[in-house]
Amino acid sequence: MNTGVKITVFAAALAATFGTAYGVGAAIDPAAGDQEPAAHAKHDRPAPSGHGDHANATPAGLQISEAGYTLDLKTPRVTAGEESELRFAIRDQDGHQVTSFRREHGKELHLILASRDLVTYRHLHPTRAADGTWSTPVDLPAAGTYRVFADFTPDAEGATNLTLGADLASSGAYKAAALPEPAATTTIDGYTVTLNGALSPGKAGELTLSVSRDGRPVTDLEPYLGAYGHLVALRSGDLAYLHVHPHGEPGDGTTKPGPGISFTATAPSAGTYRLFLDFKHNGTVRTAAFTVHTGKTTPAGTTKPATSEEHSDSNHQH
Repeated sequence: MNTGVKITVFAAALAATFGTAYGVGAAIDPAAGDQEPAAHAKHDRPAPSGHGDHANATPAGLQISEAGYTLDLKTPRVTAGEESELRFAIRDQDGHQVTSFRREHGKELHLILASRDLVTYRHLHPTRAADGTWSTPVDLPAAGTYRVFADFTPDAEGATNLTLGADLASSGAYKAAALPEPAATTTIDGYTVTLNGALSPGKAGELTLSVSRDGRPVTDLEPYLGAYGHLVALRSGDLAYLHVHPHGEPGDGTTKPGPGISFTATAPSAGTYRLFLDFKHNGTVRTAAFTVHTGKTTPAGTTKPATSEEHSDSNHQH
């Protein structure tokens, strides 16, 4: 895989003032199927709106419908603190539920769910029924507005990768969280992750996230969805969304299994972003999170280190 990886950028439709997620999340045991190699080259197909030219294209995820496809969120509301089943479907231009998708990174569809204050983050892999209805259990800890992003490619001639977005309401008492300060390091379950590099608006930049444990570099990271790490960035204020793919892949003869995981990323604008890194070690996937600024503000890696795992709520489901 070339180092000039494609970055898929999304944006939510509603602007809101919110903080960002605190440093990270739950440990889980991924299913064996998540380890199958990912075909990164699939992301090099011609890009729809929001993929590719960040300066001229409308960001993806801004719309609930695009290129003839619509995200039909069948569960628009859940109750905070209770497990609910989130159900949705992708409909084509004739209103039919889509039942055939191309597999990317081992899955037919990737679902990202994030609260507007970015305290809660979920990377989900729902199950599709024969009629095209997708479902996944969710247990949201706090009331508020959440954004659901469905990342998929229909198995149809000429179809390209799309990300559609919709709002999900979680009822209950709501209290906004504060925006954490930028920090060069964060910790999760005894692992320390260090961020080097900075996001730059409209300009590709290099980001390297290094994983250590008990003061020693982790050099045996395990493949997760065909890579040693997956990085998602969310912009504070409107939930603009970047999915950044890592340099190289396991088994390519050059990519090492840690401690560093490198990415190329471009921010669509100046602002504050929250980065979420998924990595797998000893059979468990963990998520490390960072706050970074772009533009004239101080870049990540130059502020004093701080840990942020106390207040965050992030999780995966497979």
